[in-house]
Amino acid sequence: MGSITVHSLGKAYKQYQGRWGRLTEWLLFGAVARHRLKWVLRDISFSVRPGESVGIIGINGAGKSTLLKLITGTTQATVGSVQMTGRVAALLELGIGFHPDFTGRQNAIMAGQLLGISTSQMNDLMPEIESFAEIGDYIDQPVRVYSSGMQMRLAFSVATAIRPDILIVDEALSVGDDYFQHKSFDRIRTFREQGTTLLMVSHDKVAIQSICDRAILLNSGQIAMEGPPEAVMDYYNAMLAQRQTTAVHRIQRTDGKVQTISGSGEAQILDVSLLHTSGKEADVVAVAEKLVLTVRTQVNQSIPDLVLGFMIKDRMGQPIFGTNTYYLDQVIAPAAAGGVHLFVIDFVANLGPGSYSIAIALHSQENHLHKNYEWRDLAVVFNVINVDKVNFVGSNWLPISLKIES
Repeated sequence: MGSITVHSLGKAYKQYQGRWGRLTEWLLFGAVARHRLKWVLRDISFSVRPGESVGIIGINGAGKSTLLKLITGTTQATVGSVQMTGRVAALLELGIGFHPDFTGRQNAIMAGQLLGISTSQMNDLMPEIESFAEIGDYIDQPVRVYSSGMQMRLAFSVATAIRPDILIVDEALSVGDDYFQHKSFDRIRTFREQGTTLLMVSHDKVAIQSICDRAILLNSGQIAMEGPPEAVMDYYNAMLAQRQTTAVHRIQRTDGKVQTISGSGEAQILDVSLLHTSGKEADVVAVAEKLVLTVRTQVNQSIPDLVLGFMIKDRMGQPIFGTNTYYLDQVIAPAAAGGVHLFVIDFVANLGPGSYSIAIALHSQENHLHKNYEWRDLAVVFNVINVDKVNFVGSNWLPISLKIES
């Protein structure tokens, strides 16, 4: 079982004002500093328990890849420390360590040796590595003729040929095709079930929320938030839509979940209700029950257009269904200051048993990334139960008919 402990980790690079600054500093044996420090990571502390899965997210340049390099030791930290226990397999930069003039087989054996696997073990493992990578006769061709996807296939197959105690994965998997990504994540899930500790960087919201127990959001080289993946991803999405006049708030709900509300405030959500057709609040609903979602809004400043969107999410925060009035061709344009609008949405809860939430957004044009007036996660939380349908599995109810012909 592997564990990771990161304490007060920081990384800074020296920046010199002129081209002679470095030489002058060197000749003076550092007596006079000619540089200033540019911190890319600062005061990073967290731990990953044995068997736990943690995802790291953040915008490009937030320091995610640098953090993984510091943890794996490929880059030296300026301050702080990292302690790890167990055998580590890291998949960072694509094909790192592969020699372009050597064949895939030769590179695989050398990469395995770097992971502490003997040559004889690698020879025994090669049939399984070839089978998983599925690059065919290219295994005996020079790596220089490989596509980026083929390099990723081989690198991942070698790194996971033997289940590691700790698996560290950067965005390398994102270059693969959909088929191999599914195949890779299936192997990662299997490793997790067997006790492997996982630390991964990904922009894939579904991957983070389905695989990880916890998520860490990096922003400007520091930890902006740490917690359940759904709450961290909601906050991250709010940051992506953030503008100079946008505020982001986190509210602790009575059920223990963290609600994220963000927006410029030019339009706001006054209240949201999920109702049975009888008009009563719908906290618990039946599979395939007809429901009514009402959203009352107010326009605080005149805006060119007002779009309302809603998204149904499962208990892990993964989207089940979403749409908005832009797609439904019912945009309010223009929207005058002081206007109050009631949106009434009828839909059928063709959902599987479980807990769900609804996020509501007020924005301009197609999505909230253009102009976010208000985004409210966990606006409604409800449970679905199976009352009168035949037993089924999954997050969706699909009415079917079956005939058996002989």
